[in-house]
Amino acid sequence: QVQLVESGGGLVQAGGSLTLSCAASGRTFSSYVMGWFRQAPEKEREFVTAINWSGGSTYYADSVKGRFTISRDNAKNTVYLQMNSLKPEDTAVYYCAASREWGVRATTPAWYGSWGQGTQVTVSS
Repeated sequence: QVQLVESGGGLVQAGGSLTLSCAASGRTFSSYVMGWFRQAPEKEREFVTAINWSGGSTYYADSVKGRFTISRDNAKNTVYLQMNSLKPEDTAVYYCAASREWGVRATTPAWYGSWGQGTQVTVSS
């Protein structure tokens, strides 16, 4: 288990940009693969992107490819989500999550054992 805290959410206009951060506790951050998920009201939680231990491998949902970028700074125990060209349909609560394992199933919520509290992203038209 690792404690995760998201920050950086807010209100932006369509076409704008926003960067989310997820800070993790502990000295073993580099032992975790990290993911970002989002959940809109009355909708299921959906995968956004994930990054492996070193940052050398990533997954992206088709809906965000070319617009969002995940990165991590293990020295700072932080994973980032850079969001560009935001659309109203990106509006959701964004959650970061941590897992010990990496693979294609890192795109599923059940892969992750630790979750942050979420941060609201609202994109206006």
